[in-house]
Amino acid sequence: MSTAAPAPAEAKNRNETVIVFALSLAAMVVSMMQTLPVPILGLIRTDLGTSTANVSWVTTATLLSAAVFTPLLGRFGDQHGKKPTLVAVLGVMVVGSVIAAVATSLPLLILGRVLQGAATAIFPLALSVLREEVRPQKLPGAMALVSGTLAFGSGLALVATGLLTSGSDADYRNAFWMATGFATLALLAVAFLVPATRHKTGGRTDFLGALTLGITLLLLLLPISQGHEWGWTSGRTLGSFAGAAVMTAVWVFTELKVSEPLVDMRMFVHRPVLMANLAGVLVGFGMFANFLGVSYLVQMPQKLTGYGFDASILRASVQFLLPGAIVSLLASPIGGQLVRHRGPRVALGLAAGLGAVGFGWLALDHGHSFSVIGAGLIVGAAVSFGYAAMPAVIMASVPHHQSGIANGINSISRSTGSAIGSAIVTTILASKTIEHLPAGVPALPAESGFTLTFWIGAVAFALVAVISWIGLRGAHGPRTVESGSPAEAPAKVAEPEPAQTV
Repeated sequence: MSTAAPAPAEAKNRNETVIVFALSLAAMVVSMMQTLPVPILGLIRTDLGTSTANVSWVTTATLLSAAVFTPLLGRFGDQHGKKPTLVAVLGVMVVGSVIAAVATSLPLLILGRVLQGAATAIFPLALSVLREEVRPQKLPGAMALVSGTLAFGSGLALVATGLLTSGSDADYRNAFWMATGFATLALLAVAFLVPATRHKTGGRTDFLGALTLGITLLLLLLPISQGHEWGWTSGRTLGSFAGAAVMTAVWVFTELKVSEPLVDMRMFVHRPVLMANLAGVLVGFGMFANFLGVSYLVQMPQKLTGYGFDASILRASVQFLLPGAIVSLLASPIGGQLVRHRGPRVALGLAAGLGAVGFGWLALDHGHSFSVIGAGLIVGAAVSFGYAAMPAVIMASVPHHQSGIANGINSISRSTGSAIGSAIVTTILASKTIEHLPAGVPALPAESGFTLTFWIGAVAFALVAVISWIGLRGAHGPRTVESGSPAEAPAKVAEPEPAQTV
């Protein structure tokens, strides 16, 4: 007996679900690349026979690569097709993962990490695809789910790396082979499950704008990520910051003069977009402050320091970090419903409140495993709600043809916040050390360093509350897209006027 064909609405729902799954997988893999090497930097340093300063480039290279390529590829996808750009970028990530897995020297490993970093552009491209393919009433939830995989993927990478390198004869390359497998799976999912792009703006690519923006971000992020090694008052650090200030002026001047700018300056300074980017810096900072602060804290030897849990990398990942990562994924649909029914301002405000409470709890009590895990659950939900709100603000505030570049800049803001978080945590823990330790024992951070780190995290989320309350007044959910897209039904919420193009 023949089976009846699915009704159009059922088929549509099924197609949307498949698309969201494929893009969520791709976004998760991207976020995994950023935190994957954090637990194994010591293994890499020993295996390749290099210094701590040199091995830090394994993480810095990915950050700088993402800063350069994300806005350029986001804009390129808007102009020439999002799916082809997505597939190409995922292909680059697969190649980079293989190179990192087979590398026998630090330069080759760094090359692989540069190629992995370029894949950060997947996230803004994925959001642009969702805007085309998902109906308005489903769009907040879809964007929240894809965004929620970012925090989950970052935590999952730490846990998986801990599992793969827990033995006495651990090989860090297993982590990169795992990354290769995930990247290949994401590539196949996007290639076969995501439909071809319908909206293309065409036009010329602003390579001069991309070059000046890339140099600006390099000069900004390089001293942030390397300042601890260089010295915060060294000539290289201060010179890089000064160069970033000069190049910012050059970039703005360039974008105001070209006929088809990479970044529309009016869009860039449009209040909701600007506030979303500031929130991105703060939430990204909070996420990394939680990951690094908790990871270092629980591994402290209690007999020597008087605090800590003597946890191995594996235990730190599975017992203390994995629960928060899982909660961040589970909270993402709730964040989508908040954005849909109450607006991104409420979702971001709730993220701020939860984040401040979670970090405050950690600051006041980090001597019991229940407190560390419980606070991590709260911070994980806070990050998820924050990541759900920011793309909704962006989509509600920019025209369709600028969604890729706008979300690309927001992605960079989160990466910048993560870099700042890593730098501040590292600097604080290195500057506050225990004075009296047995001979031969390396310097260990004092407990006050962790307390200060967690209070700074609470302040960061308190500033997010200010942004949601004042900076996003009047912001609503995602705006509808142009006629001809599948999301033609009018949105149920009022929309702010989008920024005008130049």
